[in-house]
Amino acid sequence: MNNNWAPPKRPTVYAEEALIEAVLNGKYPPGSTLPGERDLAVQLGVTRPTLREVLQRLARDGWLTIRHGKPTVVNDYWREGGLNVLSGLVRYNRELPVDFVPNLLEVRLAMAPAYARAAVERSAPAVVELLAAHADLPDTSEAFASYDWELHHTLTLASRNPVYTLMLNGFGSFYARMARLYFSNPGARAVSRRYYQNLLDAARRHDGIEAERITRAVMFESISLWKAAEAQMGGAE
Repeated sequence: MNNNWAPPKRPTVYAEEALIEAVLNGKYPPGSTLPGERDLAVQLGVTRPTLREVLQRLARDGWLTIRHGKPTVVNDYWREGGLNVLSGLVRYNRELPVDFVPNLLEVRLAMAPAYARAAVERSAPAVVELLAAHADLPDTSEAFASYDWELHHTLTLASRNPVYTLMLNGFGSFYARMARLYFSNPGARAVSRRYYQNLLDAARRHDGIEAERITRAVMFESISLWKAAEAQMGGAE
């Protein structure tokens, strides 16, 4: 039995992925128009009803603008896209601009202190329960990447603001891959281990302001560590 076998993709999934990749790799750059429906369906090897369904979905997400009786226009997705565009971008991260990860970390810097404070103020027992296990965390990048994701996901849930959770989920798979690279640095693991202990202490005191302060500090530090790691990886190439 071939262990590499995978079931064939549904036509809608295949067509959506092909079109997003074509936009990201510059075949259909922002401002350009797509081929006519008949030609595009032939190029993709799907039926016209399948193509219409995919185009409508991509238009809802902000990738495209459908104009009745006129060619479909590729949007400037950085300006007009929504959360689903973010999910698409991180799925095809080989096409991402070089500053995407630092920009993403800056967004986390803006979000994480706020949801950490809300989580400690509104649901401190849930935060304490998860953080109490950090002392037994194996000193590996995989363990830290998994635990860090679980922590931030729990913090967004405990903040009782579901928008934070939706935004975090938007780049979940990408977060895991980047986190493994980030936590391959022993210094990054040491910084996060101190953060987990400090956040645990703040949660036990129900001190949301302190949780916000220490989260902001470690988010700043994580940006510096990531940039240093990027520079090192670039120098090794």
